[in-house]
Amino acid sequence: MMSEKSSIHQFKMRGAGGQEVDFGQYVGKSVLVVNVASECGYTPQYGVLQELYETHQDKLAIVGIPCNDFGGQEPGTKEEIISFCQKNYGVSFPITEKVQIINPPPHAIYQWLCQQAKELGMVNTVDWNFHKFLLDGNGALVGSYPSAVSPIDDEILDKL
Repeated sequence: MMSEKSSIHQFKMRGAGGQEVDFGQYVGKSVLVVNVASECGYTPQYGVLQELYETHQDKLAIVGIPCNDFGGQEPGTKEEIISFCQKNYGVSFPITEKVQIINPPPHAIYQWLCQQAKELGMVNTVDWNFHKFLLDGNGALVGSYPSAVSPIDDEILDKL
């Protein structure tokens, strides 16, 4: 049940490469959860996310979650998504399996993130690709940022 989860650290997802992405491994680090897509105007944010990850990986985890709900802009298979990310942007942070966010049923992690944002009076709907949710080292939501907000915006950097 969603209400039983008190932090992002209680979630696990299947990675696009088959490995498990256990958010419990990120205790003590900020976590930036981003819904990603390969054919979006915001796709170049992959490069910015990778730079952010390389610069702050001692205190920041980034998890990219592919989704095809917004404009059908992530049509690829998991293999195609991983290949695209690595070839074009050198992505080394985890990419999960593709999930649904607005099409039913939304993935449990997005149900939880949107509910947390709503309770905290933050942007609580994901309206497009590259929406960012920032969580602190305790797994609590500290920010929700629409697609147009850069991953290196001061709003985000100041909370790392």
